[in-house]
Amino acid sequence: MHVVTAVALLAGLAAGAAARPLIFARAVPSGEPNRRTCPSCDADYLSPGLRGRLRATTGRCPSCKAKAGPAAWLPELLTGASFAALASTGATGWIGAAQYWLLACGAALALIDLAVHRLPDVLTLPASAGTLLLVTGAELAGEPGSIWRALAGATAVTTVYFVIRAGGGDIKLAPTVGALLGWSSWSALLWGTIAGFALGAASGLILMLLGKASRKTELAFGPYMILGALAVSSLSTAT
Repeated sequence: MHVVTAVALLAGLAAGAAARPLIFARAVPSGEPNRRTCPSCDADYLSPGLRGRLRATTGRCPSCKAKAGPAAWLPELLTGASFAALASTGATGWIGAAQYWLLACGAALALIDLAVHRLPDVLTLPASAGTLLLVTGAELAGEPGSIWRALAGATAVTTVYFVIRAGGGDIKLAPTVGALLGWSSWSALLWGTIAGFALGAASGLILMLLGKASRKTELAFGPYMILGALAVSSLSTAT
């Protein structure tokens, strides 16, 4: 298990590094063009090759050394730690792959949402498509679960977010969490959805108590959707 966890950690670090340029490009307010150069000196964000990608992990422009993109090692460590935590639950098979896939997309989505309150299509749509594809693989492989319940879960959670008039990005992320939770059981679907709302409410309350938010403050809800879904899904499929 220690070897598997270590491998998952390294894979997560690599996934976080690969996602860093995407986070930099898309962490802009809705309606603005994607960012490709340093805001301070207009130099290209990435230098060519592996060395350029390694330099980007410092969170500073390679030309002017100004802060640029996510903080030093933040996407890498977040994704790496998340992969290692999931590996420690014994996640395997197609559903394990679906959980890792949501983590890889979800870590980048969470950082963008926390920065600018948006969940871009370039991540939400692949997250949904990949999850549904991997759930289909689990069905064909005979893993315990139900693809029909997963599809019903995706529909149900999407409907809930549509009815409460959530943000467009939250609605596009809903099929992913609904399918992953619905695969396991109806109770997982229920508790995983509730967990997202509960985590969001708890975070909002803490921020208000600290004087950093009010009732009118917009909350980045994507991270709580992802965390709640993955927590319940991993517990439901733990080996």
